[in-house]
Amino acid sequence: MITHVGPEKRILLIDPSDTRREVLARRLRAQGCVVEDLPDAASGAEAALASPPAVVVADLWMPSISGVQLCRLLRSEPATMDVPVILCGEDDEPRNRFWAERAGVAGYVVKGRTGELVRAVIKAVAASGSADGFFVQLSGGSIDIRDRIARHLDEALFESVIASELRALASSGSFERLFDLLAQFMSQVTRYRWIALATRTPARIAMHHHPALRGRVEAEATAALGLADPRLIQVEDEDAVAEPDGPATLMLEVSFADAPVALFAMGPTFSSENDAVQLARLVARELGGAVKMTSLIEDSQRLAATDALTGLMNRRAFTSFMAEEIAHSMRYGNPLSLLLLDIDHFKQINDRCSHASGDRVLASLGELLPRTLRDCDRAARWGGEEFVVGLTSTERASATEVAERLRSEIAALEILDDMGERIPITASIGVATWADGELLESLVARADHAMYVSKASGRNCVSACDSFRTVSSLH
Repeated sequence: MITHVGPEKRILLIDPSDTRREVLARRLRAQGCVVEDLPDAASGAEAALASPPAVVVADLWMPSISGVQLCRLLRSEPATMDVPVILCGEDDEPRNRFWAERAGVAGYVVKGRTGELVRAVIKAVAASGSADGFFVQLSGGSIDIRDRIARHLDEALFESVIASELRALASSGSFERLFDLLAQFMSQVTRYRWIALATRTPARIAMHHHPALRGRVEAEATAALGLADPRLIQVEDEDAVAEPDGPATLMLEVSFADAPVALFAMGPTFSSENDAVQLARLVARELGGAVKMTSLIEDSQRLAATDALTGLMNRRAFTSFMAEEIAHSMRYGNPLSLLLLDIDHFKQINDRCSHASGDRVLASLGELLPRTLRDCDRAARWGGEEFVVGLTSTERASATEVAERLRSEIAALEILDDMGERIPITASIGVATWADGELLESLVARADHAMYVSKASGRNCVSACDSFRTVSSLH
C-alpha cells in the first residue's frame, strides 16, 4: 500500500541525467511530493544544507562529488544528519550496496526500477519528521561544499587511521604491553591529564599520567572505575599533561561481540575537551578486539604455566623464572635461595585415606605457599608430592627461617579425609643458596640433597646444603 504525502514534504532530486531526472521528478510529483531537481552534487548539497528537505535522492556515482561523499557530508552536518538519503546505482553489485550502506543511506535502488524508487521515497517521507530548525545559508557556493567534503574526508581518514592503530594492539601479547602502547599512541593524537584501562577479571587498572600527579590520578581513576582492590599498573612520563584539574572524567565500556571486556576512562584537559568525547568513543568502540585477544593469550599462557591441581607454577614455568633470577643475581650480585619440600608419607595418605584426600592435601599446599611467601617469591609443584620455592634477594639464614615457618604452618594444616577425620601432614624441606656461577641444575640438586637429609633425620624438619659435603639439619 502506497502512503500519500502532503505538499509540505520536499524531495531533493540530484541526477546528472536530465532525462532520468525528469522521469523521476514526474513520478514523485504524481505522488504529491514537492520536487526540487538539480544536476550536480555540489548544488544539491548547498540546497540541502540551506533548507533541509524531507528526503534526498541522488546518483551513486556523479562527477566531482559522489553520492557516497554527499551522504557522508549530510550525515556530519547538524542540519541534515537526520535527513534520509536514497542512492541510485547502475547495478546490484554487492560492492555498491556496501559503500552505500556504510555511508548511512536510507535505501539503495538500482536505476531503472522507478516504481521501487518511488516506494522507497514515499516510505522515507512518511518516516521522516518535520523540517523544523534554524539553518544558516552557506556562502561561497560549491567551493565551500568541496571544502566541507574534504574536511569531512580528512576526519574520516583520521578516524580510520586511529581505528587501525587500535586494532593493531591485538598483537601486544599482554595487557600491560597493550596499555603501554595505547598510552604512547594516545599521547600523539590528543592531550589528556590521564587515561586508564581496567578489567574486572582479573581486577586491574592500568593508568598513564604525569609523574607529578600520581596520587591525585590514582584516586580519581580508581574512584571513576569502581573496582574493588584492583592491581594497579602505572605508566608515568611527561607525555601526559601535568594539569591538576580538568573537565569531567569520561568513562566508557569497551566491548567485544556485544560482551563487555574492559572499561576505558580519560581525564581530558580543558583544551582537548571538544574532541575528547568523540575520541574516547572511538577508543571504546575499536579497542575491544585487542583487549579480548590479549586476554585469550594471557589465559593460554597462564594455563600452560600452571599446575591444574594446585594452581601453582608448573615445573617448566618455575625453571624459566629461576633462570631469569639467576641471570639477575649474576649481574647484580643479589642473593638467591631455593627450597625443595616433600610431603612426608604421602603414599600412605593415598593408600589409607583415598586419592581424593591426597589431592586435597596437594591443593591445600597450593593455597598455603603463596599466602606465606612475598609477592616477589614463587612457589611451584615440582612433581608428585614435591614442591619448590624460589626466594629472591634471600641469603641462607633468611631462607632457613622461611623454610622453618613453612614447615610449622604445614604441620598445622587442618585437612579432613573422606570420613571427616583430620589428616596429619608434615613436610621435609631442603634449603640451598645460589653460589656465584652455579647452574640451576646444581642448585636444585643441592636442595634435593638437603631434603633427603631431612628425611633421614626423622622427617618434618629443615636441612640446608652449602655443598654436597656440608649439610646442616635443623630439628
